[in-house]
Amino acid sequence: MNYAEMLEKVATASGFIAALDQSGGSTPKALRGYGVEEDAYINEEEMFALIHDMRTRIITAPSFSGDKVLGAILFERTMDGDAGGKTVPTALQDRGVVPFLKVDKGLEDEADGVQLMKPIAGLDELLQRAKAKGVFGTKKRSVINQASPSGIAAIVKQQFEVAEQILANGLMPIIEPEVNIKSADRAQSDIILRDEILKALDNVSGDHKVMLKLSIPAEAGTFDGLINHPRVLRVVALSGGYARPEACAKLAKNKGMIASFSRALLEDLRHQMTADEFDAALASAIDEIHAASAT
Repeated sequence: MNYAEMLEKVATASGFIAALDQSGGSTPKALRGYGVEEDAYINEEEMFALIHDMRTRIITAPSFSGDKVLGAILFERTMDGDAGGKTVPTALQDRGVVPFLKVDKGLEDEADGVQLMKPIAGLDELLQRAKAKGVFGTKKRSVINQASPSGIAAIVKQQFEVAEQILANGLMPIIEPEVNIKSADRAQSDIILRDEILKALDNVSGDHKVMLKLSIPAEAGTFDGLINHPRVLRVVALSGGYARPEACAKLAKNKGMIASFSRALLEDLRHQMTADEFDAALASAIDEIHAASAT
């Protein structure tokens, strides 16, 4: 797929985006969920080799195809690795799945109720390397813990500034200001965030569009104005810690929002499964998430 074909698919096709971008801090938890305990590896290299094996198993499984999976978000090491004798972005494209790359370097400590992104050193070089490998877009995450108008405004400002750098490098940015679903004033945070994003969208350069990855709102329909905005290519939802049935039920109440789940996609997969068992469990998750995204 070339860029125009990937753009058309992400904009219009039915499906969801798989989040396969667990980084160093979240990898041990992801491996435990997969049935691999910490005594199975002795250093970071072995840990990353095991998570790469898990991701390779997912993206080469028969059920993981572009029929229901629009895209996949990759960790940098995954982008640089191979799957089935091909580079991972090529392997995904060959299956009709659009590759994205996680580009943030983690979060700052909480201040003013939010966690901004850490500085992303070497971003231009990373973006050009990703583009050369066939990556379509990027994802970068911040976190909102309290309904702080100034903190949320700072998050949106930072996200859109980095998005402009990504657009200038010819890639599609996914802007991800996650609202913590355990926040006591979550519904208020959703509204403040929505309004700040609406203001920022008016200033996106040229005729560019961006993507948004948001927590499923506390009140269904809160993000309708973003879903229908002419500068938004697609709005995708993170599962935010919900188990898959609950995440899918909540997502289905928000028409036009599609999933970009990680834990909710992977929660039934185990290292010890046979190939048939693994693909059956993955297919069941894909079908459930696809159905919730199609409403």
